[in-house]
Amino acid sequence: MSAEDIRQLIAGAARVVVKVGSSSLTHDGGGVDGDRIDGLVDEVAARRTAGHQVVLVSSGAIASGLPSLGLARRPRDLATQQAAASVGQGMLVAQYSRSFARHGLTVGQVLVTADDVIRRSHYRNAQRTLFRLLDLGVVPIVNENDTVATDEIRFGDNDRLAALVAHVVQADALVLLSDVDGLYDGPPTKPGAQLISEVRGPADLDGVRIGGVGNAGVGLGGMATKVDAAAIATAAGIPVLLASAADVTRALATGDVGTVFHPTGRRTSTRLLWLAHATAPRGRLLLDAGAVAAVVQRRTSLLPAGITGIEGTFAAGDPVDLLDENGNAVARGLVNFDAQELPGLLGRSTRDLARELGPAYEREVVHRDDLVILTSNGS
Repeated sequence: MSAEDIRQLIAGAARVVVKVGSSSLTHDGGGVDGDRIDGLVDEVAARRTAGHQVVLVSSGAIASGLPSLGLARRPRDLATQQAAASVGQGMLVAQYSRSFARHGLTVGQVLVTADDVIRRSHYRNAQRTLFRLLDLGVVPIVNENDTVATDEIRFGDNDRLAALVAHVVQADALVLLSDVDGLYDGPPTKPGAQLISEVRGPADLDGVRIGGVGNAGVGLGGMATKVDAAAIATAAGIPVLLASAADVTRALATGDVGTVFHPTGRRTSTRLLWLAHATAPRGRLLLDAGAVAAVVQRRTSLLPAGITGIEGTFAAGDPVDLLDENGNAVARGLVNFDAQELPGLLGRSTRDLARELGPAYEREVVHRDDLVILTSNGS
């Protein structure tokens, strides 16, 4: 499909997830900017009035609470971030409620953590809630639950969260609104930097210098997280538009602004999507050639017999990368043993381990249902 076709798909999407960052909702240095929120809400409401469903993934809770706590910039420590979020989340949602009420629309707050997409029971509950809100004509306002999320179980930015929410609600498109008007081949402020109008796949990003957080000092995600989010969504078959929040009218009405990312894959398990794109491995398992072939080509579980070494410190249930003999990560999975337990199991069959150590050791190191292939060789 052409870029124009993808843009038309986004403009006509029956169900769209719209993500907006802190810098597009708050004053420099923090605090809710009512005028900016009103402008965003006017366009989302117009889309709703036209018969489309919209899920809004909104940053800004921490930034909204900064002035009330006497803070000039986003704090670095997690406890103060959580305190700011606790104060600011109510302010932010109250502003959204007032703004959407001008259009006769009701909002519903949905706060999620990483567990809500990793653990199947949590994921199903979140999905049912979002679907019901949409059925009732409510505009869901989704944000990470910053007040309870820990460093170990947090998304870290709402760009990745938006991509996963788009998958959870089976959205037809994802629109990422930022303080820049798209993806550039270098720093946008540098003379000669060119806007990249479309990205068909990873190869189109070769040589592109992707920047970090902007200058406002109130947000967390930068361009790198937006590109990561686009990769997550497009891998699940969802087209993505990255545009400036100032261009929200055209972004939602016609899609003819910013950078469009073409779908590269099909829908898959949200849990595995998260595992592949939004987790940081806590360790690495080194595999022999036979284990690599079994995992990547035959899609089997990983057994201790095929592991030649381990690296890192991890606990049972943590994500780990599986490496081939050249040190390339070929898969990622949730490990069933602590790092301290594994050395004595390597290279041995589960039958022998069960006979010597008990039936609890007759299990996979990584079960195939908790494993995702990272290399194209296995596709």
